[in-house]
Amino acid sequence: MTYGDILVAQGLVKSYGGVRALDGAGIRLRGGEVHALVGENGAGKSTLVRILSGALTADEGVVRSAADTRIATVSQELSLFPDLTVRENLFPNRPPRRLGLLDRGAMDRAARPVLAELGLDADLGTEVGELPLADQQLTEIARALLRTPRLLILDEPTSALPAAAVDRLERVLRTLTGRGIAVLYVTHFLEEVMRFAERVTVLRDGRVALPGVRRAEVDVPELVTAMLGGRPEQPVRRTRAVVDLPPPVVLSGVSVPGRLADVTFTVRSGEVVGVAGLQGAGHLNALEVVCGRTAISAGRVDVGGRGLPRSLRDAIRAGVAFVPSDRKRYGLMTDRTVWENTTAVSWLGLGRGGFAPSRAELVCRATDLTERLRLRGGPYDVVARLSGGNQQKVVFAKWLATEPRIVVLDDPTRGVDVGVRAEMHRIVGELAAGGAAVLIASTDLAELTEVCDRVLVFVRGRITGEVSGGRLTERVLAVAMQRGVSNPPSG
Repeated sequence: MTYGDILVAQGLVKSYGGVRALDGAGIRLRGGEVHALVGENGAGKSTLVRILSGALTADEGVVRSAADTRIATVSQELSLFPDLTVRENLFPNRPPRRLGLLDRGAMDRAARPVLAELGLDADLGTEVGELPLADQQLTEIARALLRTPRLLILDEPTSALPAAAVDRLERVLRTLTGRGIAVLYVTHFLEEVMRFAERVTVLRDGRVALPGVRRAEVDVPELVTAMLGGRPEQPVRRTRAVVDLPPPVVLSGVSVPGRLADVTFTVRSGEVVGVAGLQGAGHLNALEVVCGRTAISAGRVDVGGRGLPRSLRDAIRAGVAFVPSDRKRYGLMTDRTVWENTTAVSWLGLGRGGFAPSRAELVCRATDLTERLRLRGGPYDVVARLSGGNQQKVVFAKWLATEPRIVVLDDPTRGVDVGVRAEMHRIVGELAAGGAAVLIASTDLAELTEVCDRVLVFVRGRITGEVSGGRLTERVLAVAMQRGVSNPPSG
């Protein structure tokens, strides 16, 4: 059966300060179709979704929808209340009442057909927190469907789901589109685009790079090209010498329930190894194992010759430095001075020396580090008053003060400008040249190609490939992350 347009958006412009998140973007959504929306981080997907759902107003452009269009959104972060029952979560606002009391019978009569349609066999009196994650996801979708939408927006619905639950979601999508519902499916998983969607729109830098083409007309490499654009790729030829000693980072057959499965790799002294994957692929969990922040259920780990670190403190004593992606939450004391931050680990007696130096010595060390990192600020400046890029340099300085043998970086240049990014990359190169083993994750594939000797590709908790040398380009990595093959195409 053919259904008409449910929603058409054209010429959407949205700016935040001086940055344009959307620059003339648009999309056409039809009833009875799954329409995928893809793009790199920062391409404008979230802003477009918020405008379509009515949560945000565009600066320019129009959104036209059918007269009876109701829109329901299921966000990536579930908004369920784990301590409340399935029934209570399905009717969070204005639940049916009788004589002033909740009418559980009416609630159940309304909910059961929807749950049956989704294949969710759950007791309505069960607390949602007791359900498997896949059932929680379906509960969220059921709540949206009880609003009888004509457009359902699903934002990264499978990022944390096992394969069996993804199969189940596919059946649900077919049921919904069979009823004429339009589904906007936002995802990083291009394999799901090819599997679920009738059409796909690609955003790049706030603009439409591929406008609602039929799935049969594109393949994964073409989608990757549309996402990345035509920027030239020149693989960097590195000549760093790798120290011929026992590797300071060894993982062998490591498993973490629901996160990692039989992961094996090493990082040698003088080497920069990247880990790449889509959200929930497991690469960040591998970093957490090395840093002592995640326990393993199987396998062997040796970090700095001291075995498996049982905590971050234990990992630090093994010579590990950890630069987190969320610098304000985990990496900085923004109300303290530069010297207090840059020497925090040493001040706690966690550095290699194992003792707490005097304040004068700490300030002297901080001064040396700020000069080495070209930080615009003195040791007595309060960190909150520094720019984002200089704050990130303070995080680096804190860990450089420990003279680490192993450096773990999680998105080290997120949110900094091009100049600071280049300086961070210089520091990474200096660390490796000095004999440190560097392990880095980044949401910026260009960063991995610029600083890494090789990159390990993770898909659903397993290492599925390794890319190095002349084949280490953004396109090769992007396709490998999507396909999960052991020998990704040469680009």
